[in-house]
Amino acid sequence: MATERLDRTRVARTALRLLNEVGLDGLTLRAIAKELDVKAPALYWHFKDKQALLDEMATEMLRRMAADILEAEPPADWREGLAAAMRGLREHLLRYRDGAKVYSGTRFTDASYAGPMEAQLRMLTGAGFTPGAAARAWLTAYSYTIGFVIEEQAMGPDAATGAEGYDLAARAERLADYPLAAGGGGGRVCGLFRKGRDPPR
Repeated sequence: MATERLDRTRVARTALRLLNEVGLDGLTLRAIAKELDVKAPALYWHFKDKQALLDEMATEMLRRMAADILEAEPPADWREGLAAAMRGLREHLLRYRDGAKVYSGTRFTDASYAGPMEAQLRMLTGAGFTPGAAARAWLTAYSYTIGFVIEEQAMGPDAATGAEGYDLAARAERLADYPLAAGGGGGRVCGLFRKGRDPPR
C-alpha cells in the first residue's frame, strides 16, 4: 500500500486536527509526528521550528476562510459587510481549540490573505474611504475580532471541546454590591457579533 506523501500541507492539517484534542500548549512536534506515524526529525525537513509550523497552520486556516469570504455576496452597506466578514473570521477561529491564539502573531506563508483583504478594501473604498482610511478601518476590526476571540476562548465555553467556561452567576454573586459591574458580565457578545449567532453553549 502506498504511503501518503509527507508535505507542509499534510503536516499543517494534521496539526490543526490534533489542536482540537490537545490545545496549543499540548501541540508539540513530537505529538504531530506520532499522529503522522513518522519520526519527529522528519518534520524539520518542512518546518525549522514550531513557530514556522504555526505560521503554516494559520495560513491553512486562512485558506479555508478565504473561500467563504470570497463566495459571499457583499452587502450594499459597508458597515454590514465589514461586520459580516468579522463574524465569519470569528466563526472560523472558533472551529479550533485555541484557534485565535494560533492565528494571532503569525506570518502567512503565501498570499491567501490578499484576495479577502482586497475584497474588503474595495468595499470600503467604494463607500468613500480613502485607501489609507480603509486599511485602518479593516485592521481595527480585524485586530479587535482576533483579540475578542482570544478572550472568548480563554473564558469559554470552548467551541471546539464543549467545555464550560466562566461562571457568570458566581461572578454576579461576588459583585452583588456593584450592580453595574455585575450586570456588565451578562453581555457575552458585543454588538459586532450579536447578529448571526451566539457563542456555542
